[in-house]
Amino acid sequence: MSQSQAWLERADESLMQNYGRSRVVMTRGEGCFVFDADGKKYLDLFAGFGGAILGHCHPDLVNAAAKQAQQLWHVGNALHTIPQIEFAEKLQQHAFDGRAFFCHSGLEANEAAVKLARLNGLSNGGKRWKTVSLVKSFHGRSLAMIAATGNPAVKDGFGPPVPGFVNVDPHDWAAIENAIDDDTACVILEPIQGEGGINLHPPGWVQRVRELCDAHDITLIFDEVWTGCGRTGKWFAHQYEIDNRKSASNCVEPDIMTLGKAVGGGLPVGVMYARPELAALLTPGKHGCTLGGNPICMAVAKTIFEVIERGDLVAHAAKLGAHAIERFKCAKSIEHKIIDVRGRGLFLGIELAHEPADYANRSLQAGLVTNVTSKKVLRLAPPIDISASLWDEGIDRVIGLIETL
Repeated sequence: MSQSQAWLERADESLMQNYGRSRVVMTRGEGCFVFDADGKKYLDLFAGFGGAILGHCHPDLVNAAAKQAQQLWHVGNALHTIPQIEFAEKLQQHAFDGRAFFCHSGLEANEAAVKLARLNGLSNGGKRWKTVSLVKSFHGRSLAMIAATGNPAVKDGFGPPVPGFVNVDPHDWAAIENAIDDDTACVILEPIQGEGGINLHPPGWVQRVRELCDAHDITLIFDEVWTGCGRTGKWFAHQYEIDNRKSASNCVEPDIMTLGKAVGGGLPVGVMYARPELAALLTPGKHGCTLGGNPICMAVAKTIFEVIERGDLVAHAAKLGAHAIERFKCAKSIEHKIIDVRGRGLFLGIELAHEPADYANRSLQAGLVTNVTSKKVLRLAPPIDISASLWDEGIDRVIGLIETL
């Protein structure tokens, strides 16, 4: 019996089977590679659903965690800690003027954002409490967030949906306008949809949503759980310039932004980041998180930003992403097998012409960690510090894999 098989038998007897896991047990990671219990090496082009933004066991992150672990682990949020303050200042440096609330995940950040939007909508005698979101969206798996998520499969089996959530088609502007009423507190959207298939919005569309929210005094929430921390070739995806539209800023800024996945580099970190006037509504007792902003997690999160700054990795991701899109679109051997290649930076989707059979296992057999979403969109989200040469090797291997599908 192999080492992997021995561990898998133990897993079958001890773990819930709520994940569609491949029958592989990973035991070690180094940079852009992971190794299974039998010693097989894999090129990781998905980085743990984007969480390992600087790859595996990055020495700066290991050092930050070890140093903080020797100083202070946990005191709770009745007290201040220096790592929280330092990381919040990093967010202010690279995002808009705001205040940070820390939790464990993107899901929790989205819950906090909707709570804050409701708090705003119900303040001073208001009655705004509803949330408008998009079809093909994904915002998490709590009861409230599956109601916000525009994917029926995520909701299936969980009974009547939590009230106050409306999903609309982003391609139907009239439906969006009609969804806004006197009870609407907020609109939540992903600047680039992740689970929905790496879907980008048309030029000017997000700006129209911003203007609609402003006209109706509605809070606009950007779910940047997938797209934060430089992955898309900007620090945050909403920072891409507006196309052919006038604005006081060169980008569309939200009232609230949520982060997860990459912001902790693989550790459990979520962030709800809001404009100061909204953040001021979250007074003591309104919301909290016992372990949110844990000093070790915060020290690592701050260090992630420092490594990205030092290596100019945001520009690096933009350059490698544009190169990959061109290569995939120009690859003659797979042109009949793909419909589209889309995304920004190192957050890419390759839409296949047909749903691939047993894709995850075939990818692993080829020594690649990749992912398929929306049945036939191959997702690539490698560590953003991947070298240009290794990225080219990864593209070659993905093209070879697609050739076999």
